[in-house]
Amino acid sequence: MSSLRIHVQPILGEPTLILAFEGWNDACESASSALSFINETLRGVPLADIDPDDYYDFTVLRPEVQYRAGKSSAIVWPVNEFRYSVSEEGLELITGMGVEPHMRWRSYCEAVVELAVDMGVRRCLLLGAYLADVIYSQPVVVNGFSSDPALLERFEVEPTSYGGPTGIVGVLSNALQDEGVEVLSFWAGLPHYISAAPNPRGALALLRKVSQYLETPFNLQKMKEDALRFEEGISKVVAEDDELTEYVKELKRREFAQ
Repeated sequence: MSSLRIHVQPILGEPTLILAFEGWNDACESASSALSFINETLRGVPLADIDPDDYYDFTVLRPEVQYRAGKSSAIVWPVNEFRYSVSEEGLELITGMGVEPHMRWRSYCEAVVELAVDMGVRRCLLLGAYLADVIYSQPVVVNGFSSDPALLERFEVEPTSYGGPTGIVGVLSNALQDEGVEVLSFWAGLPHYISAAPNPRGALALLRKVSQYLETPFNLQKMKEDALRFEEGISKVVAEDDELTEYVKELKRREFAQ
């Protein structure tokens, strides 16, 4: 029995699917923040979800409850929610966001692929963010991978050369490609020595690329202002920490030497 629960059956053509997952794939909450922005901007409405029972360790990601006057609310379980929207320009979009599952990744991917096939998805954009030795004050570099390398060149995204452990984003990429879906993934590289989250600079960098990919302009003014305030705050923290200041100088020396 499938864990995918479809709530409505909208009449769509070939919608674009965009996915982001909290956790290992989402440094400083950049990917999830970017997708939340898209959902709010395009006013996506509920389409489907995946039953969390088979995919999460609830001692790690616990359900939530609220008590008021001694009475409990309904239990709120972790969700993987899919929403759909149609813009004024006719862009059909399905978004999916949740926490990276703890187990049974292959069957989880089967549920996502089932939704993609059922809704006629022909292309998918996967969002992520990672921690790296980068200078916090420089523009956030977005790199990635694709089933079609020409897409990386088209959107001026540096091809990733990573090799090692992967997250659900990497596994889903393979599963979707096996179904003939065109896959493109954007990843924002963020400084590992800055742990503050959310990081609006990472979200902003991803949203700029998403806007290009969807050929849809977003009003990013507030995000730009948040990113500027964030950078100013981090600059102050670095300036007041001699060890951090020296580390950033060393990163700059390494970059200059390359």
